[in-house]
Amino acid sequence: MEVHGNSGSGNGVRTWTDMKGFAVQVITGRWLMLFASFLMMASAGASYMFGLYSNDIKSVLGYSQSTLNTISFFKDLGANIGIFSGLVNEVTPPWVVLSIGAAFNFFGYFMIWLAVAQKIAKPQVWHMCLYITMGANSHTFINTGALVTCVKNFPRNRGLLIGLLEGYIGLSAAVIVQIYHALYGNDTKSFTLFVAWLPSAISLIFLRTIRIMKVIPKKKYSKVLQKFFFISLGLAGYLLIIIIVEQKVKFTQFEYGGSAAVVLFLLFLPLAVVVAEEYTSWRNKTSLSTVNIEISSPDSPPVDQIIVSQNKEMLKVKKLSCWENIFSPPEIGQDYTILQAIFSIEMLTLFLTTLCGLGGMLTLMDNLGQIGTALGYSLESITTFVSLASIWIYLGEVMLGFLSEVFITKYKIPRPLMFTVSLLVSCIGHLLIAFNVPNGLYVASIITGFCFGGQWPLIFAITSEVFGLKHCSTLNNVGVMACPLGSYLLNVKVTGYLYDKEAEKQLKALGLERKPGEGLNCTGGQCYKLPFLIITGATILGVFFSLILVLRTWKFYNSDIYKKFKDESIAVESDEVVATNRNVGLVSKPETETDVRSPRNNPDIRR
Repeated sequence: MEVHGNSGSGNGVRTWTDMKGFAVQVITGRWLMLFASFLMMASAGASYMFGLYSNDIKSVLGYSQSTLNTISFFKDLGANIGIFSGLVNEVTPPWVVLSIGAAFNFFGYFMIWLAVAQKIAKPQVWHMCLYITMGANSHTFINTGALVTCVKNFPRNRGLLIGLLEGYIGLSAAVIVQIYHALYGNDTKSFTLFVAWLPSAISLIFLRTIRIMKVIPKKKYSKVLQKFFFISLGLAGYLLIIIIVEQKVKFTQFEYGGSAAVVLFLLFLPLAVVVAEEYTSWRNKTSLSTVNIEISSPDSPPVDQIIVSQNKEMLKVKKLSCWENIFSPPEIGQDYTILQAIFSIEMLTLFLTTLCGLGGMLTLMDNLGQIGTALGYSLESITTFVSLASIWIYLGEVMLGFLSEVFITKYKIPRPLMFTVSLLVSCIGHLLIAFNVPNGLYVASIITGFCFGGQWPLIFAITSEVFGLKHCSTLNNVGVMACPLGSYLLNVKVTGYLYDKEAEKQLKALGLERKPGEGLNCTGGQCYKLPFLIITGATILGVFFSLILVLRTWKFYNSDIYKKFKDESIAVESDEVVATNRNVGLVSKPETETDVRSPRNNPDIRR
């Protein structure tokens, strides 16, 4: 049956009201929300840039390597302890989480800048640990507020989506360095001031843009996400080229300004995709003059009755206390409670894998500057390592996020298996450092950066798939709590301790003594040989734990992991068809079934 109606003037003329409506659609649309998330992520990676300002902290404040590694540990602690942000996000809208993150970011890094610029008296070590913990912890609020919201808005595209969002975090170091040099030149001590105000300002500008939105059935989100993916590849490619050029040619501040202009252009290019997609959607809404409504035949399945019966079954489920069913979790893929997930074998294996695997990779990333100095690389090369590592982190995040989605969809290859493979590959980078292979730091930074970046979309995707989306804002932060613990054990207790021990041995060999307040500096391949052999062994142990997770989730990943969202899309679409029919007077409104079927009218179902 067809119903004809006039929904527009038909003359193609756009009035001021039409344009205003289009502007409102762009501002309130899901694609601007995603673009705002990209910008937040691209500025929220200061914890990845520790190698750019760690030497200033060490030299200005006179810290030993162990002390600097302790500060680095608290940086990792703040960047990965996201339980608080997750719990806040469970009970408040995303703008509250983002506001707290903006405040933490500004206070933490602003206080570090005051200390490094010697605007205040030399702070005690615990003060610096507190400042960097708060600054780094702000990233968990931005990550939770933006990433978790986007995953809930695009549940069937989470592999590519998480890879994109985490990819922009990976690019953040290279992006911010280009913009920073254009504004501040080569004044490295002002870097922490820059990362104090920029991410906070972006979060406040887009505060109310990030929000949970209705998932529209049968929308082809993947094609639009792929457009964003190719734009981000262009940004990464340009950054890779310009970093290499800057190593060969010394840039002036004006030339850095030209480079930063191109970076900003590529960073804002996704906005064109946003406007184009929203214009297509708006044009389809306003230019339709005929409404075609397809009514199910009498022989069609009674969709409404099926939905009603399903919801009645939901009401029959026995409600247990959260403490009574801790050790009786649902099937993998269903919504776990927070306690069910925490006490599950899957979470335990994910935690141990992260502790052993990411702890070692994070140690290498945090010590790139000191490793380069010890092995005799120039300052320009060290800066290049840190900037290029940002590119490799990005490539790992987007490529493993994208490939894991393809492998799951087409070949049913479990996502934890890719996690296992990336851990094995990372051992190559550790061994290159341990044996001081000529130019090995270049290769190690590529391998470790790629594998380190690839872990994050895999961890977040595995958590949301295995334990469900209901509490993913909290559970995403439970698994990564192992990261700062691994960093503390492998970075502070192993690497920092053995580095200082070797440095003291070298001082004694030269007949020198360490002066009070003087930092310890070690040179040569022996400085990091034993620490990275130990890190390699710990990573192999992480591979073993990861294989247990692969076996535990193999059956789940060999099924249709997105079936639940497909069924929900069918239900939503059926609701919309029935609502449309009622609006045009083709179907009368039921008097009894609506209250049972509609979650809006039934508080028990809504809960």
